[in-house]
Amino acid sequence: MSTSTLEREIKLRFASAAEARAAILDTKATLLRGRRLQEDCLLDTPDERLRSARSVLRVRMDQGRSILTYKGPVQPSPFKLREERETVVGDGEAMLSILERLGFAVWFRYQKYREEFGALDAVIALDETPIGTFVEVEGGEEAIIAIAAALGRGPADYVLDSYRALYAQHCAATGAAARDMVFDD
Repeated sequence: MSTSTLEREIKLRFASAAEARAAILDTKATLLRGRRLQEDCLLDTPDERLRSARSVLRVRMDQGRSILTYKGPVQPSPFKLREERETVVGDGEAMLSILERLGFAVWFRYQKYREEFGALDAVIALDETPIGTFVEVEGGEEAIIAIAAALGRGPADYVLDSYRALYAQHCAATGAAARDMVFDD
């Protein structure tokens, strides 16, 4: 099944997964999917055609389920707003192999442990990443504002950067080598 929509989201930083989970549960959100490891691979052509157009091609592998996603350029908004088209694929590794044969290459990999909750018309994701804990709220404008407020946050707290951009910022601030954002084994 393929979907095309405008994705609207924000991220919020939290000190720990326990603090984030407690704040989410205090909003009366309901658990949709339990904690699991997701691995995302971003692809592009050798001439960086997608990155130069501020677009993303991603293969996400999530507990035997894989999703191919195209994201268009971010549009002006108080939220991160962009076109998103995605479809479930049967085998993420096979999809990566096909895309590589078509001239794409993985240029960045990142991992996160994700738990998903639902409230209003939004999905609230608790993401534990190698660079910290984030709560991502995706949905309608009113729901995002209401959920952020219920989490004790306002527009000044909204993080609109991608995990790739946040990782690049982290590496620049710490002097770490910018490679893939993955957990140590």
